[in-house]
Amino acid sequence: MDKQLLERVTQPLGHPSTSSSTTTGDTPGVNEPRRDYETGTGPSPQQRDAINQIFALLRYNYHNQFTKAFPDLEAVKTGKRLWLNLLAEYPADVLLKAAERAVKECTWLPNVHEIIVRCDLASSLGVPDSWNAYLEACRAPTPKREQRWSHPIVYLAGKASDWFFLANNIEEVAYPVYERNYAILLRRLLAGEALDLPMEKGLPDHVEHPLPRQEQQQRLRDLIADFDHPGRS
Repeated sequence: MDKQLLERVTQPLGHPSTSSSTTTGDTPGVNEPRRDYETGTGPSPQQRDAINQIFALLRYNYHNQFTKAFPDLEAVKTGKRLWLNLLAEYPADVLLKAAERAVKECTWLPNVHEIIVRCDLASSLGVPDSWNAYLEACRAPTPKREQRWSHPIVYLAGKASDWFFLANNIEEVAYPVYERNYAILLRRLLAGEALDLPMEKGLPDHVEHPLPRQEQQQRLRDLIADFDHPGRS
């Protein structure tokens, strides 16, 4: 395969338009729905970008095996659509992290199953996908800090996004901000960083209670008398 054809083979999938559906690539009749922010269905632009990056990563690291598995442009387009469909439940950052792990661990070109196995590492940590995390964060009553969260990063991403901003903007505006902050926290979590809710301040060992008003006045009179009559026992 010559260089020009290889560059065509690895061209990215198109991003969804603002219309109800978008034709991806040059194949007629293959429509991919735009993301429905109300139901969370359909691939997000971030997921599409992740699949494109994964295919580029695999092509670079498994050149001969990649070109054998995806010998022409149509094979690459079909492969990307298949992977996008099978991996749709995973956030973009999880997909990229799983692909990087697969490249480090696999001698041969990894298939989609091997990516899913590594994606499930995040799922095993009890981390919801970014859309469900966003819904959980927005629906939680105040005070937010005192609620029971499915995972601490759901709260931490909401706090980083600003609770007032999330509550006062429509989903198409607020969700991308939350999703970005959630992705950053998820990347840190997958890297092994411990992310927990901030600890409540504990009560001191000894709690001071104010004196009754009459006793305060009496002590003040005694203090004044000591100044007027120094040395008095």
